[in-house]
Amino acid sequence: MSEPAVYLGLDLGTSELKALLLQDDHRVLATAHAPLSVQRPQALWSEQDPAQWWLALEHVMDSLHVQHRDALARVQAIGLSGQMHGAVLMGEGAQVLRPAILWNDGRSEAQCKLLHERVPDLAQRTGNLAMPGFTAPKLLWVAEHEPACFAQTRRVLLPKDWLRWKLSDEAVSDMSDAAGTLWLDTGKRDWSDEILAATGLSRAHMPRLVEGSAVACTLKPEWAHRWGLPEHVVIAGGAGDNAASAVGMGLVQAGQGFVSLGTSGVVFVSGAGFAPNPAQAVHAFCHALPGRWHQMSVMLSAASALSWATRQLGFADEAQTLSAASSLDAKRRAAAPLFLPYLSGERSPHNNPLATGSWLGLTHAHESADLAYAVAEGVGFGLCDGLQTLQGHAQLKTLSLVGGGARSAWWAQLLANLFELGLSTHTGGETGAALGAARLGWLATGALESDVCRVPPVAKRFDPQPQAQADLRQRHARFLASYAKLYRPCR
Repeated sequence: MSEPAVYLGLDLGTSELKALLLQDDHRVLATAHAPLSVQRPQALWSEQDPAQWWLALEHVMDSLHVQHRDALARVQAIGLSGQMHGAVLMGEGAQVLRPAILWNDGRSEAQCKLLHERVPDLAQRTGNLAMPGFTAPKLLWVAEHEPACFAQTRRVLLPKDWLRWKLSDEAVSDMSDAAGTLWLDTGKRDWSDEILAATGLSRAHMPRLVEGSAVACTLKPEWAHRWGLPEHVVIAGGAGDNAASAVGMGLVQAGQGFVSLGTSGVVFVSGAGFAPNPAQAVHAFCHALPGRWHQMSVMLSAASALSWATRQLGFADEAQTLSAASSLDAKRRAAAPLFLPYLSGERSPHNNPLATGSWLGLTHAHESADLAYAVAEGVGFGLCDGLQTLQGHAQLKTLSLVGGGARSAWWAQLLANLFELGLSTHTGGETGAALGAARLGWLATGALESDVCRVPPVAKRFDPQPQAQADLRQRHARFLASYAKLYRPCR
Protein backbone atom coordinates (compact mmCIF):
# COMPACT_ATOMS: atom_id res chain seq x y z
CA MET A 1 0.00 0.00 0.00
CA SER A 2 1.39 3.39 -0.99
CA GLU A 3 1.78 6.08 1.64
CA PRO A 4 -0.81 8.89 1.77
CA ALA A 5 -0.13 11.91 -0.42
CA VAL A 6 0.57 15.28 1.20
CA TYR A 7 -0.11 18.81 -0.08
CA LEU A 8 1.71 21.96 1.01
CA GLY A 9 -0.13 25.25 1.46
CA LEU A 10 1.81 28.52 1.75
CA ASP A 11 -0.09 31.62 2.87
CA LEU A 12 1.67 34.99 2.71
CA GLY A 13 -0.23 37.26 5.08
CA THR A 14 0.51 40.80 6.19
CA SER A 15 1.72 39.91 9.67
CA GLU A 16 3.00 36.37 9.10
CA LEU A 17 3.75 33.69 6.56
CA LYS A 18 2.16 30.31 7.30
CA ALA A 19 2.92 26.87 5.92
CA LEU A 20 0.56 23.90 6.28
CA LEU A 21 0.90 20.21 5.42
CA LEU A 22 -2.39 18.50 4.50
CA GLN A 23 -2.72 14.74 4.06
CA ASP A 24 -5.18 13.26 1.57
CA ASP A 25 -7.42 12.06 4.43
CA HIS A 26 -7.97 15.78 5.29
CA ARG A 27 -5.71 15.63 8.34
CA VAL A 28 -3.53 18.69 8.95
CA LEU A 29 -0.14 17.18 9.75
CA ALA A 30 1.74 20.34 10.67
CA THR A 31 1.86 24.11 10.47
CA ALA A 32 4.75 26.55 10.73
CA HIS A 33 4.74 30.33 11.06
CA ALA A 34 7.14 33.23 10.58
CA PRO A 35 6.31 36.83 11.59
CA LEU A 36 6.39 39.76 9.17
CA SER A 37 6.60 43.48 9.84
CA VAL A 38 5.10 46.43 7.96
CA GLN A 39 6.94 49.68 7.32
CA ARG A 40 5.06 53.00 7.32
CA PRO A 41 7.67 55.60 6.25
CA GLN A 42 5.04 58.30 5.67
CA ALA A 43 1.40 58.93 6.52
CA LEU A 44 -0.91 56.65 4.46
CA TRP A 45 2.04 54.49 3.30
CA SER A 46 2.29 50.75 3.99
CA GLU A 47 5.20 48.74 2.57
CA GLN A 48 7.13 45.49 2.96
CA ASP A 49 10.44 44.35 1.52
CA PRO A 50 9.82 41.17 -0.52
CA ALA A 51 13.17 39.86 0.71
CA GLN A 52 11.49 39.59 4.12
CA TRP A 53 8.87 37.27 2.60
CA TRP A 54 11.53 34.97 1.21
CA LEU A 55 13.41 34.84 4.53
CA ALA A 56 10.10 33.93 6.20
CA LEU A 57 9.46 31.19 3.62
CA GLU A 58 12.94 29.77 4.17
CA HIS A 59 12.31 29.79 7.92
CA VAL A 60 9.03 27.87 7.75
CA MET A 61 10.32 25.38 5.20
CA ASP A 62 13.55 24.77 7.11
CA SER A 63 11.45 24.22 10.25
CA LEU A 64 9.19 21.69 8.50
CA HIS A 65 12.22 19.94 7.02
CA VAL A 66 13.67 19.40 10.48
CA GLN A 67 10.44 18.29 12.17
CA HIS A 68 8.38 16.70 9.35
CA ARG A 69 10.87 15.31 6.88
CA ASP A 70 8.73 12.25 6.08
CA ALA A 71 5.67 14.38 5.25
CA LEU A 72 7.65 16.70 2.98
CA ALA A 73 8.95 13.66 1.10
CA ARG A 74 5.31 12.82 0.23
CA VAL A 75 4.29 16.30 -1.03
CA GLN A 76 2.62 16.06 -4.43
CA ALA A 77 1.69 19.70 -4.98
CA ILE A 78 2.02 23.19 -3.55
CA GLY A 79 -0.70 25.83 -3.37
CA LEU A 80 -0.17 29.52 -2.68
CA SER A 81 -2.41 32.14 -1.14
CA GLY A 82 -1.58 35.65 -0.08
CA GLN A 83 -2.43 39.22 0.74
CA MET A 84 -4.02 40.81 -2.30
CA HIS A 85 -3.38 44.04 -4.24
CA GLY A 86 0.32 44.48 -3.39
CA ALA A 87 2.70 45.74 -6.08
CA VAL A 88 6.13 44.15 -6.51
CA LEU A 89 8.05 45.98 -9.24
CA MET A 90 10.82 44.03 -10.96
CA GLY A 91 13.50 45.33 -13.30
CA GLU A 92 15.31 43.96 -16.35
CA GLY A 93 17.30 41.46 -14.30
CA ALA A 94 14.27 40.47 -12.19
CA GLN A 95 15.59 42.55 -9.29
CA VAL A 96 13.05 44.17 -6.96
CA LEU A 97 13.14 47.91 -7.64
CA ARG A 98 11.49 49.23 -4.47
CA PRO A 99 9.61 47.97 -1.39
CA ALA A 100 6.25 46.39 -2.22
CA ILE A 101 3.29 48.76 -1.78
CA LEU A 102 0.65 46.87 0.24
CA TRP A 103 -3.12 46.50 0.15
CA ASN A 104 -3.67 48.92 3.05
CA ASP A 105 -1.59 51.72 1.52
CA GLY A 106 -3.65 54.88 0.97
CA ARG A 107 -1.36 57.20 -0.98
CA SER A 108 -2.96 56.89 -4.44
CA GLU A 109 -6.35 58.58 -4.05
CA ALA A 110 -5.59 61.13 -6.79
CA GLN A 111 -4.52 58.33 -9.14
CA CYS A 112 -7.82 56.53 -8.57
CA LYS A 113 -9.67 59.58 -9.88
CA LEU A 114 -7.31 59.75 -12.86
CA LEU A 115 -7.87 56.08 -13.68
CA HIS A 116 -11.66 56.56 -13.69
CA GLU A 117 -11.22 59.52 -16.05
CA ARG A 118 -9.08 57.48 -18.43
CA VAL A 119 -11.35 54.41 -18.33
CA PRO A 120 -14.94 55.62 -17.71
CA ASP A 121 -16.39 52.09 -17.66
CA LEU A 122 -13.68 50.78 -15.31
CA ALA A 123 -16.10 49.70 -12.59
CA GLN A 124 -18.30 47.75 -15.01
CA ARG A 125 -15.32 45.89 -16.51
CA THR A 126 -13.48 45.13 -13.30
CA GLY A 127 -16.47 44.90 -10.95
CA ASN A 128 -14.82 47.38 -8.61
CA LEU A 129 -14.28 51.07 -8.00
CA ALA A 130 -10.72 52.30 -8.17
CA MET A 131 -9.50 52.49 -4.58
CA PRO A 132 -6.02 53.24 -3.23
CA GLY A 133 -5.70 49.66 -2.00
CA PHE A 134 -5.84 48.21 -5.52
CA THR A 135 -2.72 47.62 -7.59
CA ALA A 136 -3.32 49.72 -10.72
CA PRO A 137 -3.50 53.12 -8.93
CA LYS A 138 -0.25 52.26 -7.13
CA LEU A 139 1.53 52.03 -10.49
CA LEU A 140 0.10 55.38 -11.57
CA TRP A 141 1.46 56.83 -8.32
CA VAL A 142 4.92 55.35 -9.03
CA ALA A 143 4.81 56.71 -12.59
CA GLU A 144 4.13 60.22 -11.26
CA HIS A 145 6.31 60.29 -8.13
CA GLU A 146 9.09 57.81 -8.96
CA PRO A 147 9.38 58.03 -12.76
CA ALA A 148 12.86 56.48 -12.93
CA CYS A 149 11.62 53.42 -11.05
CA PHE A 150 8.56 53.15 -13.28
CA ALA A 151 10.72 53.38 -16.41
CA GLN A 152 12.83 50.46 -15.18
CA THR A 153 9.81 48.27 -14.39
CA ARG A 154 9.61 45.18 -16.59
CA ARG A 155 7.24 43.04 -14.51
CA VAL A 156 4.59 43.66 -11.85
CA LEU A 157 3.76 40.77 -9.54
CA LEU A 158 1.36 40.31 -6.64
CA PRO A 159 2.97 39.23 -3.34
CA LYS A 160 2.26 35.50 -3.48
CA ASP A 161 3.16 35.44 -7.17
CA TRP A 162 6.59 36.90 -6.39
CA LEU A 163 7.13 33.95 -4.03
CA ARG A 164 6.01 31.65 -6.86
CA TRP A 165 8.59 33.28 -9.13
CA LYS A 166 11.28 32.62 -6.50
CA LEU A 167 10.16 28.98 -6.24
CA SER A 168 9.84 28.30 -9.96
CA ASP A 169 11.36 31.11 -12.08
CA GLU A 170 7.91 31.55 -13.69
CA ALA A 171 5.63 34.62 -13.57
CA VAL A 172 2.09 33.31 -13.09
CA SER A 173 -1.01 34.56 -11.30
CA ASP A 174 -4.50 33.21 -10.70
CA MET A 175 -7.89 34.73 -11.49
CA SER A 176 -8.95 35.57 -7.93
CA ASP A 177 -5.79 37.51 -7.06
CA ALA A 178 -5.57 39.13 -10.49
CA ALA A 179 -9.15 40.40 -10.08
CA GLY A 180 -7.86 42.59 -7.23
CA THR A 181 -5.46 44.52 -9.47
CA LEU A 182 -8.07 46.48 -11.50
CA TRP A 183 -6.27 45.28 -14.65
CA LEU A 184 -8.50 42.23 -15.08
CA ASP A 185 -11.72 42.17 -17.10
CA THR A 186 -13.33 40.18 -14.32
CA GLY A 187 -16.31 38.89 -16.29
CA LYS A 188 -14.03 37.64 -19.10
CA ARG A 189 -11.28 36.40 -16.71
CA ASP A 190 -8.57 38.03 -18.82
CA TRP A 191 -6.27 41.05 -18.68
CA SER A 192 -7.75 44.22 -20.14
CA ASP A 193 -5.35 45.79 -22.65
CA GLU A 194 -7.15 49.13 -22.41
CA ILE A 195 -6.86 49.39 -18.63
CA LEU A 196 -3.23 48.30 -18.72
CA ALA A 197 -2.51 50.99 -21.32
CA ALA A 198 -4.21 53.58 -19.10
CA THR A 199 -1.53 52.90 -16.49
CA GLY A 200 1.35 52.86 -18.97
CA LEU A 201 1.67 49.06 -19.02
CA SER A 202 0.97 46.14 -21.35
CA ARG A 203 0.48 42.37 -21.13
CA ALA A 204 4.27 42.03 -21.33
CA HIS A 205 4.42 43.44 -17.78
CA MET A 206 1.88 40.96 -16.46
CA PRO A 207 2.18 37.31 -15.38
CA ARG A 208 0.28 34.72 -17.39
CA LEU A 209 -3.05 33.68 -15.91
CA VAL A 210 -4.34 30.27 -14.78
CA GLU A 211 -7.30 29.14 -12.69
CA GLY A 212 -6.56 28.69 -9.00
CA SER A 213 -7.00 24.92 -9.14
CA ALA A 214 -4.86 24.47 -12.27
CA VAL A 215 -1.17 23.64 -12.57
CA ALA A 216 0.81 26.88 -12.88
CA CYS A 217 4.42 25.60 -12.88
CA THR A 218 6.78 23.20 -11.09
CA LEU A 219 9.12 23.64 -8.15
CA LYS A 220 12.76 24.27 -9.03
CA PRO A 221 14.97 21.22 -8.33
CA GLU A 222 17.25 23.18 -6.00
CA TRP A 223 14.39 23.89 -3.59
CA ALA A 224 13.03 20.34 -3.82
CA HIS A 225 16.50 19.07 -2.91
CA ARG A 226 17.00 21.56 -0.08
CA TRP A 227 13.71 20.73 1.64
CA GLY A 228 13.43 17.06 0.76
CA LEU A 229 10.46 17.27 -1.61
CA PRO A 230 10.04 14.88 -4.55
CA GLU A 231 11.08 15.93 -8.03
CA HIS A 232 8.54 17.59 -10.30
CA VAL A 233 6.25 18.91 -7.54
CA VAL A 234 3.57 21.05 -9.22
CA ILE A 235 2.56 24.49 -7.98
CA ALA A 236 -1.12 25.37 -8.37
CA GLY A 237 -2.45 28.76 -9.42
CA GLY A 238 -3.59 29.37 -5.86
CA ALA A 239 -5.71 32.30 -4.76
CA GLY A 240 -5.96 35.61 -3.01
CA ASP A 241 -6.27 35.14 0.73
CA ASN A 242 -10.05 35.41 0.99
CA ALA A 243 -10.86 33.13 -1.94
CA ALA A 244 -8.34 30.66 -0.51
CA SER A 245 -10.05 30.85 2.89
CA ALA A 246 -13.37 30.06 1.20
CA VAL A 247 -11.85 26.97 -0.44
CA GLY A 248 -10.37 25.95 2.91
CA MET A 249 -13.82 26.22 4.49
CA GLY A 250 -15.51 24.44 1.57
CA LEU A 251 -17.54 27.58 0.75
CA VAL A 252 -17.52 27.32 -3.03
CA GLN A 253 -21.23 27.14 -3.91
CA ALA A 254 -23.53 30.12 -4.48
CA GLY A 255 -24.93 31.53 -1.23
CA GLN A 256 -22.16 30.15 0.98
CA GLY A 257 -19.93 32.66 2.72
CA PHE A 258 -17.94 33.76 5.72
CA VAL A 259 -16.99 36.66 7.94
CA SER A 260 -13.27 37.08 8.56
CA LEU A 261 -11.97 38.88 11.64
CA GLY A 262 -8.35 39.25 10.63
CA THR A 263 -6.15 42.34 10.32
CA SER A 264 -8.85 43.57 7.97
CA GLY A 265 -12.50 42.55 8.16
CA VAL A 266 -14.20 40.74 5.31
CA VAL A 267 -17.69 39.54 4.47
CA PHE A 268 -17.43 37.07 1.57
CA VAL A 269 -20.32 35.43 -0.30
CA SER A 270 -19.89 33.01 -3.22
CA GLY A 271 -22.07 33.68 -6.26
CA ALA A 272 -23.19 31.94 -9.40
CA GLY A 273 -21.96 34.69 -11.72
CA PHE A 274 -20.24 38.04 -12.07
CA ALA A 275 -22.35 40.52 -10.07
CA PRO A 276 -20.70 43.93 -9.68
CA ASN A 277 -22.10 46.57 -7.32
CA PRO A 278 -19.50 49.36 -7.46
CA ALA A 279 -21.97 52.02 -6.31
CA GLN A 280 -21.62 50.71 -2.76
CA ALA A 281 -17.90 49.88 -2.99
CA VAL A 282 -18.60 46.14 -3.12
CA HIS A 283 -15.78 44.03 -4.54
CA ALA A 284 -16.78 41.58 -7.29
CA PHE A 285 -13.93 39.14 -7.90
CA CYS A 286 -13.28 35.81 -9.59
CA HIS A 287 -13.44 32.87 -7.22
CA ALA A 288 -10.52 30.46 -7.01
CA LEU A 289 -12.37 27.78 -8.99
CA PRO A 290 -13.21 27.95 -12.72
CA GLY A 291 -16.41 29.65 -13.82
CA ARG A 292 -17.24 31.10 -10.40
CA TRP A 293 -17.19 34.56 -8.85
CA HIS A 294 -17.86 36.09 -5.45
CA GLN A 295 -18.82 39.36 -3.80
CA MET A 296 -16.90 40.78 -0.89
CA SER A 297 -17.04 43.78 1.39
CA VAL A 298 -13.80 44.82 3.07
CA MET A 299 -13.10 47.05 6.06
CA LEU A 300 -9.46 47.95 6.56
CA SER A 301 -9.20 47.84 10.37
CA ALA A 302 -10.87 44.92 12.14
CA ALA A 303 -8.75 42.84 14.52
CA SER A 304 -6.02 45.43 13.93
CA ALA A 305 -8.29 48.03 15.56
CA LEU A 306 -8.58 45.78 18.61
CA SER A 307 -4.78 45.39 18.69
CA TRP A 308 -4.40 49.16 18.51
CA ALA A 309 -6.89 49.66 21.36
CA THR A 310 -5.11 47.01 23.43
CA ARG A 311 -1.88 49.01 23.23
CA GLN A 312 -3.48 52.38 23.84
CA LEU A 313 -5.62 51.22 26.77
CA GLY A 314 -2.83 49.31 28.48
CA PHE A 315 -4.33 45.82 28.36
CA ALA A 316 -1.93 42.87 28.37
CA ASP A 317 -3.31 41.38 25.16
CA GLU A 318 -6.39 41.28 22.92
CA ALA A 319 -8.00 38.54 25.03
CA GLN A 320 -7.87 40.81 28.09
CA THR A 321 -9.32 43.68 26.06
CA LEU A 322 -12.27 41.54 24.98
CA SER A 323 -12.70 40.23 28.51
CA ALA A 324 -13.04 43.80 29.77
CA ALA A 325 -15.48 44.61 26.97
CA SER A 326 -17.61 41.59 27.80
CA SER A 327 -17.89 42.66 31.47
CA LEU A 328 -20.30 45.51 30.68
CA ASP A 329 -23.95 44.99 31.54
CA ALA A 330 -26.76 46.14 29.25
CA LYS A 331 -27.03 49.57 30.87
CA ARG A 332 -23.32 50.32 30.45
CA ARG A 333 -23.31 49.00 26.88
CA ALA A 334 -26.14 51.37 25.99
CA ALA A 335 -24.21 54.29 27.51
CA ALA A 336 -20.81 53.37 26.05
CA PRO A 337 -19.13 55.72 23.56
CA LEU A 338 -19.25 54.91 19.87
CA PHE A 339 -16.09 53.99 18.00
CA LEU A 340 -15.51 54.69 14.30
CA PRO A 341 -12.98 51.99 13.27
CA TYR A 342 -11.41 53.80 10.32
CA LEU A 343 -7.80 53.80 11.50
CA SER A 344 -6.52 53.20 7.95
CA GLY A 345 -9.35 54.88 6.05
CA GLU A 346 -12.10 52.63 4.74
CA ARG A 347 -13.18 50.64 1.70
CA SER A 348 -16.67 49.13 1.86
CA PRO A 349 -19.11 50.79 1.88
CA HIS A 350 -17.56 54.27 2.06
CA ASN A 351 -14.50 54.17 -0.23
CA ASN A 352 -12.88 56.90 1.87
CA PRO A 353 -9.10 56.60 2.38
CA LEU A 354 -9.15 59.80 4.44
CA ALA A 355 -11.65 58.60 7.05
CA THR A 356 -10.15 58.37 10.52
CA GLY A 357 -10.98 56.52 13.70
CA SER A 358 -12.46 58.12 16.80
CA TRP A 359 -14.33 57.54 20.03
CA LEU A 360 -17.48 59.67 20.18
CA GLY A 361 -19.49 60.59 23.24
CA LEU A 362 -16.79 60.25 25.91
CA THR A 363 -17.53 61.41 29.47
CA HIS A 364 -15.78 61.28 32.85
CA ALA A 365 -17.91 58.24 33.65
CA HIS A 366 -16.32 56.08 30.97
CA GLU A 367 -13.55 53.64 31.83
CA SER A 368 -11.20 51.51 29.76
CA ALA A 369 -13.74 48.67 29.60
CA ASP A 370 -16.29 51.02 28.01
CA LEU A 371 -13.78 52.05 25.38
CA ALA A 372 -12.84 48.42 24.73
CA TYR A 373 -16.50 47.54 24.22
CA ALA A 374 -16.93 50.44 21.81
CA VAL A 375 -14.03 49.18 19.67
CA ALA A 376 -15.35 45.61 19.43
CA GLU A 377 -18.83 46.93 18.67
CA GLY A 378 -17.55 49.49 16.15
CA VAL A 379 -15.72 46.80 14.18
CA GLY A 380 -18.98 44.84 14.18
CA PHE A 381 -20.91 47.86 12.90
CA GLY A 382 -18.39 48.28 10.08
CA LEU A 383 -18.74 44.63 9.08
CA CYS A 384 -22.53 44.92 9.25
CA ASP A 385 -22.44 47.94 6.93
CA GLY A 386 -20.45 45.87 4.46
CA LEU A 387 -22.78 42.88 4.72
CA GLN A 388 -25.78 45.01 3.82
CA THR A 389 -24.19 46.00 0.50
CA LEU A 390 -23.91 42.41 -0.77
CA GLN A 391 -26.37 41.01 -3.28
CA GLY A 392 -28.93 38.74 -1.62
CA HIS A 393 -27.74 39.52 1.92
CA ALA A 394 -31.32 39.53 3.21
CA GLN A 395 -31.70 35.87 2.18
CA LEU A 396 -28.61 34.69 4.04
CA LYS A 397 -29.36 32.48 7.03
CA THR A 398 -25.87 31.66 8.23
CA LEU A 399 -22.23 32.53 7.63
CA SER A 400 -19.01 30.92 8.80
CA LEU A 401 -16.69 32.90 11.07
CA VAL A 402 -12.91 32.75 10.58
CA GLY A 403 -9.82 34.72 11.54
CA GLY A 404 -8.07 35.42 14.81
CA GLY A 405 -11.01 37.36 16.24
CA ALA A 406 -13.18 34.25 15.86
CA ARG A 407 -11.46 32.79 18.93
CA SER A 408 -13.61 35.02 21.16
CA ALA A 409 -17.05 33.49 21.75
CA TRP A 410 -18.25 36.81 23.19
CA TRP A 411 -17.25 38.77 20.08
CA ALA A 412 -18.77 36.08 17.84
CA GLN A 413 -22.09 36.39 19.70
CA LEU A 414 -22.00 40.18 19.40
CA LEU A 415 -21.55 39.85 15.63
CA ALA A 416 -24.41 37.36 15.36
CA ASN A 417 -26.64 39.84 17.19
CA LEU A 418 -25.53 42.69 14.91
CA PHE A 419 -25.93 40.72 11.69
CA GLU A 420 -29.21 39.15 12.85
CA LEU A 421 -28.18 35.79 11.39
CA GLY A 422 -26.40 32.67 12.62
CA LEU A 423 -22.61 32.42 12.67
CA SER A 424 -20.63 29.18 12.91
CA THR A 425 -17.03 28.49 13.75
CA HIS A 426 -15.51 25.32 12.34
CA THR A 427 -12.94 22.80 13.45
CA GLY A 428 -9.64 23.89 11.92
CA GLY A 429 -11.12 27.21 10.78
CA GLU A 430 -8.05 29.06 12.07
CA THR A 431 -5.97 27.48 9.29
CA GLY A 432 -8.10 29.34 6.72
CA ALA A 433 -6.15 30.46 3.68
CA ALA A 434 -3.23 28.08 4.20
CA LEU A 435 -5.63 25.13 4.18
CA GLY A 436 -7.32 26.52 1.08
CA ALA A 437 -3.95 26.86 -0.64
CA ALA A 438 -3.13 23.23 0.15
CA ARG A 439 -6.53 22.15 -1.18
CA LEU A 440 -5.92 24.06 -4.43
CA GLY A 441 -2.64 22.18 -4.78
CA TRP A 442 -4.57 18.95 -4.24
CA LEU A 443 -7.09 19.90 -6.94
CA ALA A 444 -4.25 20.65 -9.35
CA THR A 445 -3.27 16.96 -9.21
CA GLY A 446 -6.65 16.03 -10.70
CA ALA A 447 -8.66 15.39 -7.53
CA LEU A 448 -12.43 15.96 -7.54
CA GLU A 449 -13.85 19.14 -6.04
CA SER A 450 -16.45 17.13 -4.11
CA ASP A 451 -13.68 15.11 -2.45
CA VAL A 452 -11.45 18.08 -1.63
CA CYS A 453 -13.69 21.07 -0.84
CA ARG A 454 -15.51 19.74 2.19
CA VAL A 455 -16.98 22.00 4.86
CA PRO A 456 -15.19 21.27 8.18
CA PRO A 457 -17.35 20.19 11.15
CA VAL A 458 -19.10 22.99 13.03
CA ALA A 459 -17.31 23.71 16.30
CA LYS A 460 -19.84 26.18 17.72
CA ARG A 461 -22.91 28.03 16.46
CA PHE A 462 -23.99 31.50 17.54
CA ASP A 463 -27.63 32.41 16.96
CA PRO A 464 -28.87 36.01 17.28
CA GLN A 465 -30.37 36.98 20.63
CA PRO A 466 -33.53 39.05 20.05
CA GLN A 467 -33.28 40.88 23.36
CA ALA A 468 -29.92 42.41 22.39
CA GLN A 469 -30.89 43.47 18.90
CA ALA A 470 -33.08 46.49 19.67
CA ASP A 471 -30.34 48.33 21.59
CA LEU A 472 -27.80 47.48 18.92
CA ARG A 473 -30.05 48.79 16.15
CA GLN A 474 -30.33 52.14 17.95
CA ARG A 475 -26.58 52.38 18.46
CA HIS A 476 -25.94 51.36 14.85
CA ALA A 477 -28.23 54.17 13.65
CA ARG A 478 -26.19 56.64 15.73
CA PHE A 479 -22.98 55.12 14.32
CA LEU A 480 -24.17 55.68 10.73
CA ALA A 481 -25.31 59.22 11.50
CA SER A 482 -21.93 60.01 13.08
CA TYR A 483 -20.06 58.98 9.94
CA ALA A 484 -22.44 60.99 7.74
CA LYS A 485 -21.84 64.11 9.83
CA LEU A 486 -18.06 63.75 9.84
CA TYR A 487 -17.33 62.79 6.25
CA ARG A 488 -18.57 63.52 2.79
CA PRO A 489 -18.62 60.50 0.43
CA CYS A 490 -15.40 60.12 -1.59
CA ARG A 491 -16.89 58.36 -4.63
